[in-house]
Amino acid sequence: MSSTSNPRDLRTELESLTTEAFRPELAGIDQLPTLDIARLMNAEDATVAASVARRLPEISAAIDAVAERMGRGGRLIYMGAGTAGRLGVLDASECPPTFNTDPSQVVGLIAGGPAAMVTSVEGAEDSRELAEADLDALALTADDTVVGVSASGRTPYAIAAVEHARGLGALTIGLSCNERSALAAAAEHGIEVVVGPELLTGSTRLKAGTAQKLVLNMLSTITMIRLGKTYGNLMVDVRASNDKLRARSRRIVALATGADDTEIERALAATDGEVKNAILVVLAGVDGPTAARLLEESGGRLRAALTAAGG
Repeated sequence: MSSTSNPRDLRTELESLTTEAFRPELAGIDQLPTLDIARLMNAEDATVAASVARRLPEISAAIDAVAERMGRGGRLIYMGAGTAGRLGVLDASECPPTFNTDPSQVVGLIAGGPAAMVTSVEGAEDSRELAEADLDALALTADDTVVGVSASGRTPYAIAAVEHARGLGALTIGLSCNERSALAAAAEHGIEVVVGPELLTGSTRLKAGTAQKLVLNMLSTITMIRLGKTYGNLMVDVRASNDKLRARSRRIVALATGADDTEIERALAATDGEVKNAILVVLAGVDGPTAARLLEESGGRLRAALTAAGG
């Protein structure tokens, strides 16, 4: 689907979208006391989780498909323009410190490139060619997943990304906030979280943006759980890159093992600070190199490594 070139046609198209609908009952919002506006906005935000809940079966099916491919070495790639693109970049950028993933495993691409994170790049969201070029630069494979993100579901960059990726055999997901969107129709897995008209007409960084972030949180987090990146609800693959994360690492080892501080420090020292390895050292009574070998043989899954060690 290409962008609508006639301004009148585009206006008509936008007016048909739930995310662009005008709410006359809020026309006097600028005259209300600040607390009343805050209450209105908070009440609007409170409806978003229920909208996401209605799409949990579709979200779960998409996650299982993503995890299967990532388990074979595939990548998770988010693509969008504006707010949607920024949310994808945000989710991708948080995976390495949270799950110790390589930066190439979860990728966020925004129409117009890194500069578009802070400024609008003229015409980028309307460029199908840009989306195709951005994907071609990644040398896409059939084990990769491309997630097109667009509140309206009509953004040419996101739709072209999904269509191009699907043509190359990759898994595709279309995340939109309007029903019967072109983006969802183009993807193998269409997820349409309909949150309704915004408090400020057409400002889809509000409810639509919140809904998209909730879904992206699920896609990455539950996929990582499926891939064995957690132990229970503990982030055992956390990368300890600062003092706070180092303290969190010690706490995670303590929660997983019940060991005292001395034993925890000894285990972390023996495993170069790798939390998952340290837990295995404590619970299975093995040394650092053995812990590393057991985890490698178990595909990085701590429960499987513990079973293999007889722990």
